[in-house]
Amino acid sequence: MPVLHNRVSQKELKQRLLEETEKRITLSFYQYFFISDPQSFRDKLYKALYALKVFGRIYVANEGINAQVNVPESGFEAFKNYLYSIDPLQGVRLNRAVDDDGKSFWVLKIKVRDKIVADGITDPGFNMQNKGRYVNAEQMNELLHEPSTVVIDMRNHYEYEVGHFENALEISSDTFRDQLPMAVELMKDKKDIPIIMYCTGGIRCEKASAFMLHKGFKNVFHLEGGIINYAQQVKEKGLTSKFIGKNFVFDDRLGERITADIIAHCHQCGKPADTHTNCANNGCHLLFIQCDDCKAIFEGCCSKQCQETIHLPDERRKELRKGIEKGQNIFNKSRKRRGQ
Repeated sequence: MPVLHNRVSQKELKQRLLEETEKRITLSFYQYFFISDPQSFRDKLYKALYALKVFGRIYVANEGINAQVNVPESGFEAFKNYLYSIDPLQGVRLNRAVDDDGKSFWVLKIKVRDKIVADGITDPGFNMQNKGRYVNAEQMNELLHEPSTVVIDMRNHYEYEVGHFENALEISSDTFRDQLPMAVELMKDKKDIPIIMYCTGGIRCEKASAFMLHKGFKNVFHLEGGIINYAQQVKEKGLTSKFIGKNFVFDDRLGERITADIIAHCHQCGKPADTHTNCANNGCHLLFIQCDDCKAIFEGCCSKQCQETIHLPDERRKELRKGIEKGQNIFNKSRKRRGQ
């Protein structure tokens, strides 16, 4: 029986993944449903997925499950059959990655959270079952042609920056919990017009659509399966993609190409670029956009200061990292450009 937590170093696990010869499939799924004992559900899930050699990041809460994983190609059917054997997950949509190198995850992490999407909602009258209507790729494209339709991007500013739907409104924030009241305020005088909400894989826009309905909006839609499912449907059906650029993803890839358009700019020199990276200085780890030229000049760092730091002795770098909280270290449009 496996342990219920990984005990091997991240470095060794990543090396093992790189040495694998079998192709892996990257996919995501979520489902809002009541879980009475999230810890027990988590432990049972961990044992099953560990045995199937699944890697990824999964959150479990009373309100449901949110998962991004990769699965050995030969084990995909067994993985799907196991998921579908769980009643609330029977037939759950599995969003397959669009631009997949199979190296998105190298360890299995399943965590119990208060919510699968942190939303800041405390109103006991809020009901996730009362959500907006799904739209598929064809319906999305049709609605986008309607002059009265408003499209709202429910992702963070750094996700919107590299790719978004044509004419989509950005709710510029670092957190989903802040975006919800901002979206309500933005649309407060337009409660009867068609509103389409979208996100990466569907989980945030589904909750956002329910929140808008809770706040009195009448005509709310959300994109089924998010950008990932939209891109797959566009490809399969030969549709024109109304999503332009790159779709940011929360795994080691940091993005998947949807169209060839590059709509963002390097945060250091300002040239067209849409490749996110984390600063090579582990004491900084800033998430930012860097072009190939700046990557070479700054050695993958966000600034000259960080570049100097990576060449310091190990012990000195460890000293500098002590006590630093870098979990939310993300380049914001309001900050000055780094590297000057």
